[in-house]
Amino acid sequence: MNPSVPTQAVLTPIPALSDNYIWMVQKNGHAFVVDPGEPGPVEARLRGGTVLEAILITHHHGDHVGGVRALQQRTGARVYGPRHENIPACDVPLSEGDDVDLPGTGLRFQVLDIPGHTAGHIAYAGPMDPGRLAVFCGDTLFAAGCGRLFEGTPAQMLDSLGKLARLPPDTLVCCAHEYTASNIRWALEVEPDNAALRERAREVARLRTRDLPTVPSSIGLELETNPFLRTGRADIRAAVARHARTALDTPEAVFAGLRQWKNDFR
Repeated sequence: MNPSVPTQAVLTPIPALSDNYIWMVQKNGHAFVVDPGEPGPVEARLRGGTVLEAILITHHHGDHVGGVRALQQRTGARVYGPRHENIPACDVPLSEGDDVDLPGTGLRFQVLDIPGHTAGHIAYAGPMDPGRLAVFCGDTLFAAGCGRLFEGTPAQMLDSLGKLARLPPDTLVCCAHEYTASNIRWALEVEPDNAALRERAREVARLRTRDLPTVPSSIGLELETNPFLRTGRADIRAAVARHARTALDTPEAVFAGLRQWKNDFR
């Protein structure tokens, strides 16, 4: 291999805790991780000599920041996180309009404000390599779902999801939990006639039978199969109104009805 030609970035979802993913990106012997809820799984991946340069945090919940201090102390990695949330050992506070240059990798990501799940939640979006985009969106957008509204309003979350939905369709959706199978079971209640969703359900079942990750997804796939990104459709609005047994006359009301439906789903 020509040493002057950078290697392609390697994107890895690392299982952690009960159903979290810590995202690691490695390139040229350097790496960054996103939302390390615990340090051990990351340290196991660094034993081959890869240097951890940066830790990116999307929001303050413990299952996303629990490994930050240990990893920072053991590797010297710089910690980046949302400006308006209390993040352990945060070196670089960020908000929308900021860029993050990842040392050693040559990668740069833009920061997006995506409140709703938490008040100061952010995402990191940008090219992994020429022609390959990714967004690290924490607990805002999930595969076939979205995060609960712990600190924000339906209007805020709807706006945040719309911001993510406007990214290019081939953008990889790197969310932080393995919730896809449950989300799809619920989504099929909302859209039982969605052929793309039924096909996705078959593929997810195949992956989970083999204990493989169902992510990353893509913005294009979410636009086809995720009810939370499809609230403008008349059939979605009608399904939510039937479930809620009330008229829903605004996009925010439709979203709130969907979110409550998902909250109650078992």
